[in-house]
Amino acid sequence: MDLPQGVIRPKSVHAEWVADAILPTRHGKFAVHVFSSFEDSEVGRCEHDHVALVLGDVRDREDVLVRVHSECITSEVFGSLKCDCKDQLEASMAAIARAGQGAVLYLRQEGRSIGLANKIRAYALQDQGYDTVDANRILGLPDDGREYGVARDMLDYLQIRSVRLLTNNPAKVTALRGLGVKVLGQIPVVIAPNSYSASYLEAKRKRMAHDLPPLLLAVGGDAE
Repeated sequence: MDLPQGVIRPKSVHAEWVADAILPTRHGKFAVHVFSSFEDSEVGRCEHDHVALVLGDVRDREDVLVRVHSECITSEVFGSLKCDCKDQLEASMAAIARAGQGAVLYLRQEGRSIGLANKIRAYALQDQGYDTVDANRILGLPDDGREYGVARDMLDYLQIRSVRLLTNNPAKVTALRGLGVKVLGQIPVVIAPNSYSASYLEAKRKRMAHDLPPLLLAVGGDAE
């Protein structure tokens, strides 16, 4: 896709398009675009690279299938069964491939933006019986600290006029609409729980209002 190469300057952070190429995947060939965001903080300037995987020509298109996905190294790299993040990412790419058009915006916001070390600390508390919300609160961390300004700017750069979000999280829809993104609807990405993820997903349904069906807590066997 021949897109203009330029700099995006959102209000809160500075994000810049830096590279693109074609990426063959098990779901087809995607155009991969890398964006760098820069944010000044008390400890200095922080830089993060984010990725847009784009299938088809999305320029000036309405109702584009989009997944705004936050990084989860434990699931996506190490195959953790404690969450459904990797499976949601794969399911979203497959849905976009079936549609023949769409985008995955992969944001570097590990652990709902608390970072890897804090995420592992929260895991340790979950092993003691606390759910994902209470574990974060015991550590003095937000339930969900993610922000979506970079996603808005990536959509602007890709010239996507409106989206249909692949998500279980109504708060994500609200946040993007608050940033001016035209969200036409929401498509849940429901992954069957395993014996490790069932209580985590149930906490997200009950305490974070995710659009998930009531889960069977007594799950027999682990996910493969």
